[in-house]
Amino acid sequence: MRPPLTGDERAQLVGWLDHLRSLVRVKCEGLSDADAHKQLLPTSPLTTVAGLVAHLRWVEYSWFQQNLGGVPDTGQTPWTPDGHPDAEMFVDDVPLAQLLDEYDAECARSNEVVAAMNLGDVERVTVRESGPASVRYVVCHLIEETARHLGHLDIVRELLDGGVGYESMS
Repeated sequence: MRPPLTGDERAQLVGWLDHLRSLVRVKCEGLSDADAHKQLLPTSPLTTVAGLVAHLRWVEYSWFQQNLGGVPDTGQTPWTPDGHPDAEMFVDDVPLAQLLDEYDAECARSNEVVAAMNLGDVERVTVRESGPASVRYVVCHLIEETARHLGHLDIVRELLDGGVGYESMS
């Protein structure tokens, strides 16, 4: 469902983010775990449906919980012995249904953080030299991030089984 056409700024921003988040699950409907973990892009082997969902869950957690909420790392930070920058995408052994449920739960927690803050409030933990970002900036960034990776899901899904568009894939 798209956000209301006449809502205020918060309703518009959160509404668009929620709309894009819901399409992630739509893009995954009907996929087997084998297909969700299938590596189709030789130059980007981590770009799988499962890897993208795991990445989206991670960016929700890092931006909303850690940066905005100031929640200390509770062991959710992905890690590999060699410090791989995309460690959150190493999910070959995790079922797609679990990844989607974790993503939905993280999105709900993100919305709780946003609801408790003003759009002009800034991060409690600053991770860049340029200074802290506002809630408004973070929500806009997550709209961009989710939309970009939704496009990746579009491509991977089409390569898997020809599924295209916003409608249910099953």
